[in-house]
Amino acid sequence: MSSLFQKARRTLVGDRVFYRTVMAIIIPVIIQNGISNFVNLLDNLMVGALGDAQMSGVSIANQLLFVFNLAIFGGLAGPGIFGAQFYGAGDIDGLRNTFRIKLLESLALLALAFGAFLGFSKPLISLFLQGDGDPAMAEQMLHFGQEYLMLVLLGLPAFALTQSYAGTLREMGETRLPMIASVAAVCTNAVFNYLLIFGKLGLPRLGVVGAAAATVISRYVELGIVMVFTHRNHRRFAFIEGAYRTLRVPAALLRKVLRMGAPLLLNEVLWSIGMSTLTAIYSLCGLTVVSALSITFTISNLFNSVYMSLGTAVSVMVGQSLGAGDFRKAKTEVWQLMAFGVAGALAMGLLLTAFAPLIPRAYSGVTADVRQLATGLLIITACAMPLYSFSHCSYFTLRSGGKTVITFLFDSGYTWTISVPLALLMVRGLNAGILISYAVVEFANIAKCILGYAFVRSGRWIQNLTEHAQA
Repeated sequence: MSSLFQKARRTLVGDRVFYRTVMAIIIPVIIQNGISNFVNLLDNLMVGALGDAQMSGVSIANQLLFVFNLAIFGGLAGPGIFGAQFYGAGDIDGLRNTFRIKLLESLALLALAFGAFLGFSKPLISLFLQGDGDPAMAEQMLHFGQEYLMLVLLGLPAFALTQSYAGTLREMGETRLPMIASVAAVCTNAVFNYLLIFGKLGLPRLGVVGAAAATVISRYVELGIVMVFTHRNHRRFAFIEGAYRTLRVPAALLRKVLRMGAPLLLNEVLWSIGMSTLTAIYSLCGLTVVSALSITFTISNLFNSVYMSLGTAVSVMVGQSLGAGDFRKAKTEVWQLMAFGVAGALAMGLLLTAFAPLIPRAYSGVTADVRQLATGLLIITACAMPLYSFSHCSYFTLRSGGKTVITFLFDSGYTWTISVPLALLMVRGLNAGILISYAVVEFANIAKCILGYAFVRSGRWIQNLTEHAQA
């Protein structure tokens, strides 16, 4: 028994150097995500004070924008895998070329997003308004959703370019600058939300339009900070020197990045559409569910910051170890990061359970039924957090080693073959109600964790991608 305990301790618990490295990476990310999600909560409260229709309309628009955001993350993930390993191998030219690929992919995704949102905003928003409820309320939700979406589109170019810069900085282990820029952006967003939503300091009372304008302003503040500091410190961030002299990249590298990145892009798009589809399915239980889910997602994201930050740690630490050819270190780091993430998620889940009955009361503009429903959904989310953390770390481990087809099957494949059909069965087939349906779908993630464990334990993800990558 003692030998088994010692073996488990060596496998799952790191030394002081390990935890210092982890904390140096994740603390700025936690601060960034924590402040961002806290301000999102304040924004949600301010929009919620306008009424159920306004909050639900904005929430639906953000569900659609969520697809674009994850498409950007997925599109940049392919070059990001190579970028972390290039940096670990000391190849700055390779890192610079991955940055250029990010710029090209961002331009392509922006063109697709503008085409989709400008041409099909009404039918897309209407997909979330099929449940029972007042038709007049559904019409108001549609109006406010379109109003918000059309203005927020102006901030998409800034978001895409910021992610190209920030992703490359994180691949170098620089997480403080993206954190500073994000904190400045969310503070800007909070201030202008208050001023423009409610018409303070002599400014017009714009309501939902004010919330959208504040978001756009904050996007460009974030981009300005990241770009100015990166270019001013070009010796430290050497990849930016000459990055814009040309957007041409070695054909061999481009082919490898696109071949490996395509499943990641497809995964993020299909997964985000899957999450939006789940919301649309849940909304069949009634229009009040849309408001309750908006509260649930906003609050739970605040508590998810700890385990979500571990994805960055896995990408940076494991990616650099693989790029340096230290496979044994990479495998050790994975299990220790997973253990750390599950422990953190368990602690945050207990904290969320304690506060779940209290936080929804702050939403003064919504009905008591919505607040009660949100409380139940938050408790279910809190109990499932350790499962989310384990599968999250499994995903980033497989991705760091370039096993993008497996990550596609593991993530969006699971969503569309298990989560979506299960939600349809519970809501439509069994008429189980939102709380039971949501609980069954979330706890079914146990199966995903088992798959993640098997994939990671196999070690097939361990490979150095930088060798001959630019040949």
